[in-house]
Amino acid sequence: MSARTVRGRPGIVAALAVTQTVGYGVLYYVFGVFLGPMSDDLRISPVTAAGAMTVSVLISGALSVPIGRWLDVRGGHGLMTAGSLLGSCSVIAWSQVQSAVQLYVAFAGIGVASSMVLYAAASAVLVNVLEPARRSRALLAVTLVAGLGSTIFIPLAGQLVDRVGWRDALLVLALLHNVVTVPLHLIALRGTARASRSTATGNAHDQAVVARALRDAGFWLLTIGFVLHNAAIAVVTVHLVFYLVASGHSPTVAAGLAGLLGIFSVAGRIVIAVLQRWLPLTSVAPGIFLLQGAAIAVLPAVDRFPIGALACVTVFGFGFGFAALATPVILLDRYGVSGFATISGYLATPVFVARALAPLGAAVIAAGSGYRLLMLPVVVACFLASLCLSLTWYLPASKAMKAH
Repeated sequence: MSARTVRGRPGIVAALAVTQTVGYGVLYYVFGVFLGPMSDDLRISPVTAAGAMTVSVLISGALSVPIGRWLDVRGGHGLMTAGSLLGSCSVIAWSQVQSAVQLYVAFAGIGVASSMVLYAAASAVLVNVLEPARRSRALLAVTLVAGLGSTIFIPLAGQLVDRVGWRDALLVLALLHNVVTVPLHLIALRGTARASRSTATGNAHDQAVVARALRDAGFWLLTIGFVLHNAAIAVVTVHLVFYLVASGHSPTVAAGLAGLLGIFSVAGRIVIAVLQRWLPLTSVAPGIFLLQGAAIAVLPAVDRFPIGALACVTVFGFGFGFAALATPVILLDRYGVSGFATISGYLATPVFVARALAPLGAAVIAAGSGYRLLMLPVVVACFLASLCLSLTWYLPASKAMKAH
């Protein structure tokens, strides 16, 4: 067993599963619920208000590498505890904003907090403190539970807004976030800093592994593949309802179909968990991306029929949350545990940028050509992402990189 790993810590997986569910629910998923009432109250356009989330995602991306370095050297105990507290305070600040400038400042805080506490940080902690045999199962367990964040918190936020208004609803969510995530990170992650802290020799080895990874053509193929896939996911997430409405469905039916993406993503992760007993995720991922591209390619031909649209959404949703599970497992398999969080940070930075900017680019396409052509770039992105991950099979990483 590596000096980094910690035995007998089953509570870490359960605690992170809970904190990721609450963290994603409060810091990310509920934003759409507040967009309308908040824009009306602040007297700003929904586009201006939505820009706050774009800023948050971009800040998270910009911090991916320094946060990764911190996690590799110091672990996640102090960082994730402080990030949880910052997230709660930022949501409180969000509830009190009176202008667009104040809104953007509050979301800058949410972006910093998200980089400290959400899945990238949680996966780095699990990789650093668990035995190799437990890592993949632990990552899967956390993503499975966290996949329910939208299912739980979007309806909850909607009910709160209806009953107490958007500002008090945010205060309730901030309190919930604080009460759940801060104590769990403070208590469950005790000792992980000591487990993750390496010697000067270990730090030098980590830096050498990171440097070799950045010179590895396979790393950049993986990065391009996940950037393209995340861009496709972001476009579908933001624009699917508008696309289906433009295809002739009522807003209620369109929202219902789009809402099924989260449910199907959880089902897809369960199936993928079974598949990975026999097949590595590196070989599963290209097939998943290809299926998603095929589903969106068929959508324009069947989107006017509820059953046809449902079938396409089902297939696409099957791989909706796949990247969150596949990315750390593939990187761990290719490069090992040394420097894992830093390598993940280098991959995550352009992924966050794509996730933030792709919906804006799609809006430009929709404005110029209509929603009928909007899904063509999604199809191309999924197919190219599949090709990129397939090609990594022919570019194996150096065995000297790996240190499990």
